Amino acid sequence: MAMKASEIESYILKAFPDAHIRIDDLAGDGDHYACTVVTEAFRGLSRVRQHQLVYDSLQGHMGGALHALALKTSAPEK
Repeated sequence: MAMKASEIESYILKAFPDAHIRIDDLAGDGDHYACTVVTEAFRGLSRVRQHQLVYDSLQGHMGGALHALALKTSAPEK
């Protein structure tokens, strides 16, 4: 079962309430998304750790309802 972009955004915002999020459906199938997440919570963290935190926020949906998620993450620019 595919996942809506709004559901992905909801999970991420639950974990990172200050996040600015952009989600694009890459294939129009609700299964392949590109997602940009910018939050102060990422400041000082490695890119790998930032991605891990986003995947954790999806509460196990990655690889199930959500097949592919290309991530871009960062802290806000000062």
